[in-house]
Amino acid sequence: MPQFPTHAPVLWFTGLSGAGKTTIAREIHQELTNRGIKVELLDGDEIRAVLSPDLGFSRKDRDLQVQRLGYIASLLARNRVVVLVSAISPYESSRNQALSMCERGREIHVHAPFETVLQRDTKGLYKKALAGEIKGLTGYDDPYEAPTQPDLFVPTAELELDQAKELVMRFLEKELADAGI
Repeated sequence: MPQFPTHAPVLWFTGLSGAGKTTIAREIHQELTNRGIKVELLDGDEIRAVLSPDLGFSRKDRDLQVQRLGYIASLLARNRVVVLVSAISPYESSRNQALSMCERGREIHVHAPFETVLQRDTKGLYKKALAGEIKGLTGYDDPYEAPTQPDLFVPTAELELDQAKELVMRFLEKELADAGI
């Protein structure tokens, strides 16, 4: 019986805003592109703006956003496209459900302590939350449920970007080999 190729890996980068998810995912995307490997980056903010403008930030809406990301990732992965999902995805149960849609879904916890993301604050969200201008910011006044058993832990407060990229690439190399990519 012929053996059919397996799905491509889906790397799901989760962590607080400012932890470095998208920065690392963009580096990985560029590396894979340079190698001629089919890859897509699904950024939570971009997907929300394009496919989910109807959603707010309630738990129900955040869960739905994560499920949409999981479904899109599964469609791409089954067509042998490596998928990098960069999304806060604050609730463990919805992340697990989305990852279960993907045959080769792997959770990567991009971690930086609150003090570090507060210093980085590239979008100005923490500043606004501290000033009372916005409510429900994940990790500040809304919960972030850190992964209990991520496939990979990336402590970005302790690593330079090139070190974080190398850590993820070493992990991904095995996943690519297992998928025959």
